[in-house]
Amino acid sequence: MTKRKQFRLKLRSETLVLGERTLIMGVLNVTPDSFSDGGKYQQPEIAVEHALRLETAGADLLDIGGESTRPGAEETSDSEELDRLLPVLEGLRGRLKIPVSVDTRRSAVAELALRGGAQIINDVSGLRSDARMAELAAKHGVPLILMHMRGAPRTMQRGPFARDVLRDVAGGLRVAVAQARKAGVRQSQIILDPGIGFGKSHAQNYELIEKLSVFRELGYPLLIGTSRKGFLGATLARDGQPAPPEERLWGTAATVTASILGGVHIVRVHDVVEMVEVARVADCILNPRKVPKSFHPAG
Repeated sequence: MTKRKQFRLKLRSETLVLGERTLIMGVLNVTPDSFSDGGKYQQPEIAVEHALRLETAGADLLDIGGESTRPGAEETSDSEELDRLLPVLEGLRGRLKIPVSVDTRRSAVAELALRGGAQIINDVSGLRSDARMAELAAKHGVPLILMHMRGAPRTMQRGPFARDVLRDVAGGLRVAVAQARKAGVRQSQIILDPGIGFGKSHAQNYELIEKLSVFRELGYPLLIGTSRKGFLGATLARDGQPAPPEERLWGTAATVTASILGGVHIVRVHDVVEMVEVARVADCILNPRKVPKSFHPAG
C-alpha cells in the first residue's frame, strides 16, 4: 500500500481536502432506465428526499444524473435531461449542505446545472462528447471529473475491448487532461476516473482496480465507481444468472476497499450507509496512525 497523496479541491462554497480520508459520493439517478435504480427517483420530490437521506447517511458529495449511461442506453436530449435535473436542483436549494456534482456529457446541461446550484462537473465521456465542457469548467472555475469511456453507452459493451486496458485508459485520460488544461482548467481542479464498466471486459475492470498505481502516477486525485456494476453481477452469478444489482452489496464493498487501499480519494456509491463504514475501516488499514483514540485498545 502507498500513502495517499493529498489534494485541495476548491468549490464555490468550500475547499475539500482529498486524501485525509476517503470521501463518499452518493448517487442520485433521476432517470427512467439506469441499470440499478432507474425509475425510482423520477419524481422531483422523491428525488429530493432521497438526496437528503444520502446526506444524513454520511455522503460527502451528491452526484445527480439525468441521463442513463448504462450499457445499451440511448442518448437523451438536452431538454429531457434538464427537465429531470433542474426541478431536483431547485428542490435541494437551501436544504442540502453537501456539494452537488452534475453527471452529464453536455456543456449546455452542465451550465444550467451550475446556475441551479451544482458545483462540480462529472463528464463520463472525458470531453469526447462535448469539448466545450472544459471551457465551461474553466469559465466557472469548478472542478471537472474526467472519466475514461471506450466507445459510447449504446455500444460500449459489444467490444472490441482494448488489448492493453491500462495503456488505453491511461492514454485516454492523458488526452482528456491535456484538452482540459489547454482550455484553461487549473490542474488543481481536475479529478480522474478510470471508468469501471465503460467499455471494459469484466476481467479488465478487475485489472484496473488491481493496477490503480498506474493512474496515481498521473498526478491527480482519483475517483472510482464500482457500485453494483455488471462485472460484480457476473462474478456473483448463481445458476448461470448474474446477481441482480440489489444483491451486489458485498461485492461492491470488496471493490471499494481494494480501491481505497489502491489510493483512490473518492468512491461513487449507491449504498451510502454501508460504504461509509467500509471506507472508515479501509482508511484505518491505509493509515493505522489515524485510528481514533476512542477505540478500545483491546478491540
